[in-house]
Amino acid sequence: MTNNTSKDIILIGAGIMSTTLGSFLKNLESGWTIKLFERLDVPANESSHETNNAGTGHAALCELNYTVEQPDGSIDIEKAKSINEQFEISKQFWSFLVKNNHIQDPSAFIRPLPHISFVTGKENVDYLKRRFDVLSIHHMFQGMDYTEDKNIMKEWIPLMMEGRSPDEPVAASKINSGTDVNFGELTRRLAKNIESHENAAVFYQHEVLNLRQLDNGKWEAEVRDLNTNKIEYHIADYIFIGAGGHAIPLLQNTGIPESKHLGGFPISGAFLVCNNPEVVHRHNAKVYGKEPHGTPPMTVPHLDRRYMGSKESLLFGPFAAIGPKFLKNGSNLDLFKSIKTDNLLTMMSAGVKNLPLVKYSIQQVLMRKDDRMQELRRFVPDAKDEDWDLHIAGKRVQVIKDTEEHGRGFIQFGTEVVSSEDNSMIALLGESPGASVSVSVALEVFKKSFPEYIEKWDAKLKEMIPSYGQSLIEDSELLLEIRQMTAADLKLE
Repeated sequence: MTNNTSKDIILIGAGIMSTTLGSFLKNLESGWTIKLFERLDVPANESSHETNNAGTGHAALCELNYTVEQPDGSIDIEKAKSINEQFEISKQFWSFLVKNNHIQDPSAFIRPLPHISFVTGKENVDYLKRRFDVLSIHHMFQGMDYTEDKNIMKEWIPLMMEGRSPDEPVAASKINSGTDVNFGELTRRLAKNIESHENAAVFYQHEVLNLRQLDNGKWEAEVRDLNTNKIEYHIADYIFIGAGGHAIPLLQNTGIPESKHLGGFPISGAFLVCNNPEVVHRHNAKVYGKEPHGTPPMTVPHLDRRYMGSKESLLFGPFAAIGPKFLKNGSNLDLFKSIKTDNLLTMMSAGVKNLPLVKYSIQQVLMRKDDRMQELRRFVPDAKDEDWDLHIAGKRVQVIKDTEEHGRGFIQFGTEVVSSEDNSMIALLGESPGASVSVSVALEVFKKSFPEYIEKWDAKLKEMIPSYGQSLIEDSELLLEIRQMTAADLKLE
């Protein structure tokens, strides 16, 4: 294998992950061929769609589940620093695309929006103060403010303070450098960018049915054209499965050893949405609270101002909703078809170990609107029923796997990259903060699949991501320089 050998790449799924990978490859190796297959008729119509996620630019500024309290009372901020750095990496790549006219009008997909953490109760107030004390002294989180003063909070979050008991202990931290990201619009622009490449093609309404590795190491993809029902066969050197919840069945279909003892637990997100302009315009932040005691990280309640094109709204949730589909536009047989002889014990163990999660999900499904409004009123005490409607968002498939550390049937929260031994087949699995850190995930994929090209790509990667190879966690001056650059390019100033 030589470095100038052309490669054929297949991307499966036109969501944020595949379109990010394709946009990278388009710039790194213009001579390589890229084929992207999407089952639906447009890109970004599953989890990446702006109505199917909360649109948070996850940078650990307000998400309390990234700063876990340790048994000794200390606050571990290592994960927060890592996620913050990864989001800064994403912004650098988007900045490069804007500066080079690959995508236009960044305000259509990213906007500045304060990120606020808000808690109630003496115990949580104490936690938030300790979190602020350790975060605010690190250069990545400079500019963060903290208050227990209700008058200040009335300025920060007036909608949430009206009607609140004056005796209730409350606290909030606020940082103005947060963002609201329309990942659907970003994905559509990335897909269009790939389509403009002379050696790339995007095929909508094409469903990948089967994946088979040939004797020569290449992969054959069996694809059905849903317009004509015709079966096509495509050969590739590398295949990247970025098909959201459907990535697990496709990975299992490959038969690679890494697909064994692995499964998924599908969860739908449901949100209460407010489109009343009078209410919407009185809340201008993303506000994250503390997850209820004994519940998983996905249950962190948050109230978000959203910008989706010309439409502005508020979103509160998430409420869990379980069901057997792996995709919003999937089949009720998805979960059952994913249970194989090699992962049966894995799935059963996960069920036994996570009975509280199963119970919680069932309780959430059985909630009526009145119950959901009661949860909302913990954030917005004066919320009126007529201003809020229930919206079912996208599917999230929690990865279940066997690990040495956690044993059989461990549920993985976050993004998981699974690759074949020869790294020619890679599947991107999982959920939050996936979209926000998609660029870092792409870099991880490149290091695994193309180690012989990394040195050749070094200069180009540094052009696309100026901090590439350096630590924003350790280098405060570099971080400031990068943030100033991306803020100007992405119009976040």
